[in-house]
Order: sequence, then structure tokens, then C-alpha cells
Amino acid sequence: MSRPDLNLLFTLDVLLAEGSVAGAARRLRLSPSAMSRALARLRDTTGDPLLVRAGRGLVPSPRAMELRERVARIVEDAQDVLRPAKRLDPKKLARTFTLRTSEGFAETFGPALIARLAQKAPSARLRFLPKADKDSASLREGSVDLETGVVGKSMGPELRAQALFRDRFIGAARPGHALAKGKLTTARYAGERHIGVSRRGDDKGPIDAALEALGLQRKLATTVGGFATALALARASDLVATIPERHTAGLREGLYSFALPFAVPEITVSLFWHPRMQADPAHRWLRGLVLETCRPDS
Repeated sequence: MSRPDLNLLFTLDVLLAEGSVAGAARRLRLSPSAMSRALARLRDTTGDPLLVRAGRGLVPSPRAMELRERVARIVEDAQDVLRPAKRLDPKKLARTFTLRTSEGFAETFGPALIARLAQKAPSARLRFLPKADKDSASLREGSVDLETGVVGKSMGPELRAQALFRDRFIGAARPGHALAKGKLTTARYAGERHIGVSRRGDDKGPIDAALEALGLQRKLATTVGGFATALALARASDLVATIPERHTAGLREGLYSFALPFAVPEITVSLFWHPRMQADPAHRWLRGLVLETCRPDS
């Protein structure tokens, strides 16, 4: 079956609005004969006369009367789709945005982000979802607008990414911990009992690789799935947690935090989204708001 000529929808809309071939011809800047040929094509396509002669004029058929409002809406929607996007007014933005982040990110940057949103777009709302894994299916499916994390091999190749900030690993322990007294050396750090952090339950990560390069190995007492849990355990025990500094600023309040006495590569925390949202004005505005909130001087 051949596809209908969608340009006929615009012609039909004008014909039904004018109720006259001559009037439609003037609006579309066509000759009366060209307009008559267009009406003939419409009649052939729809299988209906559409406009029927009554005396000197034309009156719409029942089918034409049924189609009039429907066609007008379709044409209006089509014209709206093909227009450039309207300039966004955040004050009029009424939309719920879903962010998939770690607990640390939500705790550290969430309050400032929510406050900025309330000030600039009071009718918009944020929904934070936990990030239990690095699967990007929720971005592809559209159930999540934005996601934060470190670029990894499991990230979908089609996703867009924007670096938010660089972070370094530091140590954290309860107040009064043995590491808080005297000079902190790599050997003293490695000699303590530690909390490993891995969503997949791995026993080794970048901290262990850095220690092994120095001929040392830390003692893992337990492994947990997130930094928030690691800090909660460190707060209630003599275990040492090693976590990203900025990412966990809010979670570490009241704990003893210290710079590591050995070099560990920094990580870059990024913002991810699906390319279909790239040009969406509201989505673009939200990305800018997140970037602004995560700036070191914000």
C-alpha cells in the first residue's frame, strides 16, 4: 500500500476552514485550477466528496464535518513540531526529573541542587533513585533523565557524558582512632583493618593496586556495596574506610578524615544522559544546573 501524501493534510485543513475552492486557493497562493485538482486528489484519497455543491457554493459533507477539528489539530501539532524550540522559562517549568546517583552524591550535592531548583524552577521536582549498578538501560528506556558516576566499560557507547568534578581518595575513621595520633605512614595505614567498597564484591581495587606497587597489602575485614555503608561501619568501629573526598563530604561529618600517605589515581565523576535528550531545552537547562552545583566554588 502506497503512503498518502501528507501535504494533502495542510490543503484539506485550509479547504475545510474556507469552505471554498477559491478562498483556499487564495490562502495557499495557488490557481483555482490547481486547487480544484488538489480537491480531486483529496476526494480520491479519502473516498469522500468532502465539499458538495449547494446552489452557488459548497457545503461540507458529514465526513468533512467530522474531520474538520481533527485535521486542524493534526496540522497545528505538525507545525509545532517543525518550529524551533521555544525559549525555556524555568519559572513555568512543571516537570519531574529523575536522577540516578549514589547515596554520597545525593547527600553531598542534593540539598544545594534542590535549593537551586526551588529558586529557579519552583514548579519542577527532583526524584533521586539509588544506583545499585552501572547498567545504563534506564537511560535508554527513558525512566531516568540523568545519572552520575565514573565512566566505565559497562557504560553504553551511545550515552553522552559531561565531567562534573575530579575527586581524590582519602581515609576516614572514628574520632580518636589510632591513625589520628602520630605520623601517618603507608605501613601504619596498611596495618589497620579496612572496609572494602565494591558493588560487585571484588576484594581488590585502585587502593590495593597502589599498595601492592609499594610491596604492601591492607587487611580487609569486610566488603560493602557503597561508600555510605562503609562510613557508617567506620563510625561505629575501629575499621578504616577509604572513600572519594568530595563525593562523601556530607557523609563524613564528625569522622576523622585524612589524606592518604601514598599516591592513588584521582577519579572523574561525570554526568550521563541519552542522546535523544540532548536538544531538549528543559533537560539541557537541568544539566547546566547540576554542573553549576558541582563546581568547587559553588
